[in-house]
Amino acid sequence: MKKILFASTALVATAGVAAAEITIGGSARFGLAYDESQADETRIEQRMRVNITGIAETDAGVKLEARFRLEANEDSHANDISGRGPGAAGFAVSYGGLRVDVGNVSNVLDSGDQVDYFGYGIGFTSFLEANSNFNGPATGFGADSKDFTTIKVRYNVGDFSASLSYKETRAQAADTTTLTDSNGDTVVITNTAAVAADEEWQLGLGYTLANGMAIGAVYSDTDSAGDYWVLGLNGTAGAVGYTVMVGDGDNQQDVSVSASINYEVSSATSIRALVADGGVTGADTAYGLGFRHGLGGGVTLAGGIGSDSSSNTKADLGVSFSF
Repeated sequence: MKKILFASTALVATAGVAAAEITIGGSARFGLAYDESQADETRIEQRMRVNITGIAETDAGVKLEARFRLEANEDSHANDISGRGPGAAGFAVSYGGLRVDVGNVSNVLDSGDQVDYFGYGIGFTSFLEANSNFNGPATGFGADSKDFTTIKVRYNVGDFSASLSYKETRAQAADTTTLTDSNGDTVVITNTAAVAADEEWQLGLGYTLANGMAIGAVYSDTDSAGDYWVLGLNGTAGAVGYTVMVGDGDNQQDVSVSASINYEVSSATSIRALVADGGVTGADTAYGLGFRHGLGGGVTLAGGIGSDSSSNTKADLGVSFSF
């Protein structure tokens, strides 16, 4: 991550007690991806993300942040590519164990504050994750605009953590343009679709045991999707990292369960496995096996193969790196 430091005369006058900086960091990946459910089964996977964050800290130690993202990736298996961003901004203020996030930010479930909702993903694109058979309302930071604003508060004290998020979507009418064609007929073009009003509350509680195992729970109540809950635990045992998760809600028929592991063969190489079951009506068991090998300098070679909840075979192989 690169840092660009800025100091105003006011900051200099405090002899360095207060500070401000801009950090630029991101990640990129490219390789091959396969999905048998697509007409063009194989595609060139390519994605680059750049996060730009402004950081300031008061004399009292209160830290403030604002960030947005730029992103470029492929749009489909047709191998068309595009860029987007800068997306909507996310803001944060933190002091001690308290942190408040506002704007284009993750809700409790997506943040991973208490439950690791994604686990050890398979492949360099993580085409299978621990939540493959889950239907939880996880929304997070991205390079796009949002129809809603999210507020999340997290507090950590010792081995205990608690998070609360609120997301409000206000009703928005469709933006349309009315034209008359050459035949004299009226044509209505929809520029922006209508957005329905919605509210979401999420509460998360977590605790880390003396052996390092973390256990957590998240409860969500959304106007549009009803209630949803998730319980999870994760930790390490020697060379093995693991996640286990179970969840259910009004928007799925069966209880979802999943488990993922990461076995470190060496300091550079690891093997991953994942299985997820249950969930929405007709969902099949999702499973996969993958590997990751560090090449140094933040570069990783990774790949995997598996079957998703619709019994479609997926696979990928490529490199990813951070900067």
